[in-house]
Amino acid sequence: MTQVKLIGVTLSPFSRRVEWALKFKGVEYEFIEENLQNKSPLLLESNPIHKKIPVLIHNGNPICESMVILEYIDETFEGPSILPKDPYDRAIARFWAKFLDDTCIPLLGKVLFGKGEEAEKSKKEFGGLLKILDNEFKDKKFFVGDNFGFADVAANFMAFWFGILEEASGVVLVTSEKFPNFCGWRDEYINRSQVKEYLPSRDVLLAHFQSRFQSPK
Repeated sequence: MTQVKLIGVTLSPFSRRVEWALKFKGVEYEFIEENLQNKSPLLLESNPIHKKIPVLIHNGNPICESMVILEYIDETFEGPSILPKDPYDRAIARFWAKFLDDTCIPLLGKVLFGKGEEAEKSKKEFGGLLKILDNEFKDKKFFVGDNFGFADVAANFMAFWFGILEEASGVVLVTSEKFPNFCGWRDEYINRSQVKEYLPSRDVLLAHFQSRFQSPK
């Protein structure tokens, strides 16, 4: 019987974070596709507070929230470390992971799905966040030096889903001229062989997002 199960959605960047960690550690698992329009009893029982994916079930015990799950996987299973060994580097990785989830992703939602003045204001604010990220990659390949790890896994939305959302919506926020370091990090990220294994189909994801915009591109 499979001891590790993952309740998730194939096209979700949050589910994919957890899948990357499991594959990176070499952990065998059962993926359970969730229907968010008709949530299963298993999801509601496993995450009764937020009722959201992903949920990792290990030996019958549920663990919720993608970044909490990543740390659990890193501490529980043998294999390469996801978080840096150095305490300061670990703190930096956690900082950027929180910055991405709490600041960048919510604001991007307002840019793409907001209306009128709210969308324009959010677009300017998001440009400021991109400048911060661009500067962060000025002298290094990833969030913690040249080592791909915890913060980069947390940034999978910014590295892959973000560009597809731009194409689907027609709202272009990033160019190599304005943000060369960010684009360099994104290209390095997507082209890594270990990352390609867990990214969803680009065409399927693009079609999914195009359906959410009134004027698909």
